[in-house]
Amino acid sequence: MGILQIFTLLGALGMFLYGMNLMSSGLQKAAGDRLRGLLSAMTSNPFKGVLTGLGITSVIQSSSATTVMVVSFVNAGLLTLAQAISVIMGANIGTTVTAWLVSWLGFKADISILTVPLMALGFIMSISKKSQRRNISELIVGFSLLFLGLSLMKNSVPDLQQTPEVLSFIQGWQGHGFGSVIIFLLFGTILTLVLQSSSATMALTLIMLNMGWIRFDMACAMVLGENIGTTITANIAAAVGNTSAKRSALAHTVFNVFGVIWALITFPFFLRFIGFITENLFGVPNPASEGFVVEVSKDADGNMLQSDSQTAALYGLSMLHTLFNTINTLILIWLIPVIEKIVCTIIKESKNQENENFRLKYISAGPMATPELASEQALDEIIHFAQISKNGMLYAKDAINENDSDKFETLREKLVKYEEIADRIEHEIAVFLNALSAEEISQSTSVKVKALYKIIGELESLGDSGETISRILSRKNIHNKKFDAETIKKLNNMADYILNAYDVMIENLNAAKNSALSEISNAYNAEDRINSLRNNLRDAEIEDIENGSKNYQTSVYYMDIVNEMERMGDFMINVSQDLERAFK
Repeated sequence: MGILQIFTLLGALGMFLYGMNLMSSGLQKAAGDRLRGLLSAMTSNPFKGVLTGLGITSVIQSSSATTVMVVSFVNAGLLTLAQAISVIMGANIGTTVTAWLVSWLGFKADISILTVPLMALGFIMSISKKSQRRNISELIVGFSLLFLGLSLMKNSVPDLQQTPEVLSFIQGWQGHGFGSVIIFLLFGTILTLVLQSSSATMALTLIMLNMGWIRFDMACAMVLGENIGTTITANIAAAVGNTSAKRSALAHTVFNVFGVIWALITFPFFLRFIGFITENLFGVPNPASEGFVVEVSKDADGNMLQSDSQTAALYGLSMLHTLFNTINTLILIWLIPVIEKIVCTIIKESKNQENENFRLKYISAGPMATPELASEQALDEIIHFAQISKNGMLYAKDAINENDSDKFETLREKLVKYEEIADRIEHEIAVFLNALSAEEISQSTSVKVKALYKIIGELESLGDSGETISRILSRKNIHNKKFDAETIKKLNNMADYILNAYDVMIENLNAAKNSALSEISNAYNAEDRINSLRNNLRDAEIEDIENGSKNYQTSVYYMDIVNEMERMGDFMINVSQDLERAFK
């Protein structure tokens, strides 16, 4: 096997992987709203969870993408551990669609002859002004690259019939009985860990089987190994998540490892069952029968001819992949509470909960497998950010009313802490949005991301305002100035208006999240009330200073607080306006 052939094979594999990623990305952007609809169907009913996972994975063609998304939702508290387990079960079934596509189209028919015309169609659609057509063009080009890469892989693998010593070496690993099954299972696991794609490993396994390099039972063992290797992606994503996220990723591993164990115990009988189903369903030879051999033949020009035995082997392997995950789900769907108990026993609850109080709830680190859905997570995180900011305003109101110096100092420290929290949350959301912007996203999502950038800046400014109010109050206390009861009443009235504006802003954020934001008159009304009150308070205070009924320095502190709260109203109306422009 020459160097050029090796690089051609690697390049073909890269084309296959890139095509799959591009196809997945195009599908996500084209079907984004439908995906969100499927996500909203996640309930405590395990069967609905399985169907949801199956549906999403069938659409985006990546069980890893689904499991990473599920891990992030568990990390955010949007899904319980039990719900996550059922969705992951469905994702495992959904990922078998890829194997059937490859078996039906990649080997049975030479779809590669259509890939270049399809790319031409994809290019034409890519220059359309309509974003949906551009998304579909990405799907078409990805589909073309996937099958072109598969065709190149088939044609660039060496003909081991010409090098019988290499073929003999590979087949020598198949002569150790059950030991050979374990060897090929480990090989499938390691290959999937390296490629980070069970679909790519499945395609390579199908090629090896189709070329007659390995027997049907060894290919089945590789598929079992691939089901273990694919769980690593979710565990990587959960490594920086909270306890629940780590548990949901571990549940994926437990699910697949359990399935491999029972499949190994029943391996000879399971293969006979697969062979029986394949033979009777498709009318092909039984790939699990004794003496079955994949026959490889070529025409006069050296082109491979697809024999019945090759078709039987491909269908049989795809059938094993599907039935393995389906049977595993039918067994374990009744044992979800047991799986939950196992993973909770292995991964204990974090003892240091204080460190998790103000961590991001809805965004978790790890691979961004579903960029079109990631903006939803960012918006959820921003709603959480807004609620934290409102809590800071409640502390500011308490500080205005506090006369005890020690208690005031405790509140001032809390406001300083909340300002630091706002800075940290803004930074972490911005980092997430930066990563999202670097992904291939639709035009509508891009507009939303730009709006979210502006919104987190406004929310961070609200945190600054709370800390500014605490500094004004601190200076007042240092100079031994006190607000009279009437002044405190006016400040409380202004604070209540601000808290009402917070409620309106959070209401609009939730409406945007639910695609129900039609107009923001509530925000304009709240802003008008704040401005009118500020003007009235300012005019009354100036009149009191002029007639000598108020201490000038005390009035300065008072008006500084009023003006700062009015600025908070400006920040909040800006949030609603950004939402109206991007989410209406």
